[in-house]
Amino acid sequence: MARLAQTAGLTDVQSEILATVRDFVDKEIIPHAQELEHADTYPAEIVEGMKEMGLFGLTIGEEYGGLGESLLTYALVVEQIARGWMSVSGVINTHFIVAHMIRQHGTEAQKRYYLPKMATGEIRGSFSMSEPDLGSDVAAIKTRAKADGDDYIIDGSKMWLTNGGTSNLIALLVKTDEGAEKAHKNLTTFLVEKPEGYGEVAPGLTIPGKLDKMGYKGVDTTEAVFDGYRISGDAVLGGETGKGFAQMMDGVEVGRVNVAARACGIAIRAFELAAEYAQQRKTFGKPIAEHQAIAFKLAEMGTKVEAAHLMMVNAARLKDSGARNDVEAGMAKLIASEYCAEVTQESFRIHGGYGYSKEYEIERLMREAPFLLIGEGTSEIQKTIISRGLLRDYRSKG
Repeated sequence: MARLAQTAGLTDVQSEILATVRDFVDKEIIPHAQELEHADTYPAEIVEGMKEMGLFGLTIGEEYGGLGESLLTYALVVEQIARGWMSVSGVINTHFIVAHMIRQHGTEAQKRYYLPKMATGEIRGSFSMSEPDLGSDVAAIKTRAKADGDDYIIDGSKMWLTNGGTSNLIALLVKTDEGAEKAHKNLTTFLVEKPEGYGEVAPGLTIPGKLDKMGYKGVDTTEAVFDGYRISGDAVLGGETGKGFAQMMDGVEVGRVNVAARACGIAIRAFELAAEYAQQRKTFGKPIAEHQAIAFKLAEMGTKVEAAHLMMVNAARLKDSGARNDVEAGMAKLIASEYCAEVTQESFRIHGGYGYSKEYEIERLMREAPFLLIGEGTSEIQKTIISRGLLRDYRSKG
């Protein structure tokens, strides 16, 4: 039994789910990840396996056909999947965020229509805030939706849609004219249904194609271009315009716990690979793990894995309790992503020249880890969120 990244206080159901996922990762993901990743091939069979396991409905309520599990369970499942191949966790990440947003903010009609189909994986979600000219400055969004009778006409371009081609539902944040002085009060979330694929997938909606990335391969990342795209007013999340910023930020808090979990998964795998290699590779007549320089590296790596895991678990449990967790989610995302990069690089160094070879798994992890430093907000954005939250609670009495 592994010592690192264990979670106290899990229910029997949670433990059973994690054991099943861990077994799936070891048998169905890790043996195939290298080949699929190097070919930039979508992991279709792995995705079908996750559908059969019910993972797409993990956090969707039982009344809608899901498993009704907590954010903590979801985060621990993501951690295990990312340990196998981070791209596979990306397939379900945006899906979970969209399902969470619909569950928390959708109308009853939207919940009844979308959630049962999302639970089976028939409908798979993607999440769109970023644009070509902006990233974290959400209030500066330029994509607009103008009212036209009972419909809206959407024009603009979106960027960095994970699952943009393979999803069939986009939670889309756009600017609407609410007349509010504060820019974020003029934002609305639309639920955009579309066919899977690339090109002009619907009148006025084009998914140009997959973006070529350094890592995070297999899963598709795309743009989305809206040019006179007509959508019904019934597609407004929650049925009320001007609420999009708060809805998206709720989803982003879930996403930051997810990114922390993915970082923990990669760090765990990097440590596993380093520990195995260090005990097999010999120099000067003994395994390199017995040299103090390498042993100390492993000690520091293991400590970072454990610290990141504990912070991720804390952020997930806070969200499950209903408490505000923006600071804790930011802290977990910050420390987990930074430690992931550090642990992965140390594992790479322990592998020596072999770490630079595409035959070794650590080469892939070296290309995947940097994504987590920028996904769901850069480390600098997390520090901004954390500092504002702390100063809110530690306001000067002078």
